[in-house]
Amino acid sequence: MSRLPVVVLISGGGTNLQAIIDAAQQDLPVDIRAVISNRPEAYGLQRAEQAGIATAVLDHREFDSREAFDQALAARIDEYQPALVLLAGFMRILTPDFVRHYQGRMLNIHPSLLPKFQGLHTHQRALDAGEKEHGASIHFVTEELDGGPVILQARVPVLADDDADRLAARVLEKEHIIYPLAVRWFAEGRLALNDAGQMILDGRVLSAPLDLAQVSR
Repeated sequence: MSRLPVVVLISGGGTNLQAIIDAAQQDLPVDIRAVISNRPEAYGLQRAEQAGIATAVLDHREFDSREAFDQALAARIDEYQPALVLLAGFMRILTPDFVRHYQGRMLNIHPSLLPKFQGLHTHQRALDAGEKEHGASIHFVTEELDGGPVILQARVPVLADDDADRLAARVLEKEHIIYPLAVRWFAEGRLALNDAGQMILDGRVLSAPLDLAQVSR
């Protein structure tokens, strides 16, 4: 099987990037052509370099507007001609034009059971709300922040002695499973977003997110 060309966008440590790199070094059929960060200090850039992957930095602080940054970012991404763009801890709100440019070929991972807790500080918010379970979601990126169609979720129980860090660590373990899995489905041609904004998996419309505990990998 030919490998799907991919570009990954990061802002920080890049643990989900590492999970995808590790899977690609085994049997995930993707070619990570570049890792791009908006922060020059992002440790994920070192992860990419150690794996022999091209890196680039576009510091958003050097641009006059969000639109100017996104235009430059899209131009840089398109140099690598990816079939899929992955947001892996990329801490930027994207402009509508940018999102439309990659419609149906951009995925994001979010540390909550969407649509709950869109945005930041999801683990503490889940604790404050008294949630019994928490988790992570993979979704197609649309113009609505953390609001695109959710493909796959993984759940963890919220324990009585949890704080935000302990809860985050357990969720992160699940993130490292579900992101490579969703990428595999896309790379194998099993997963797509149709023109009506519906998720298609194995030829069928997904009307609700899949749960990791209930899917065959």
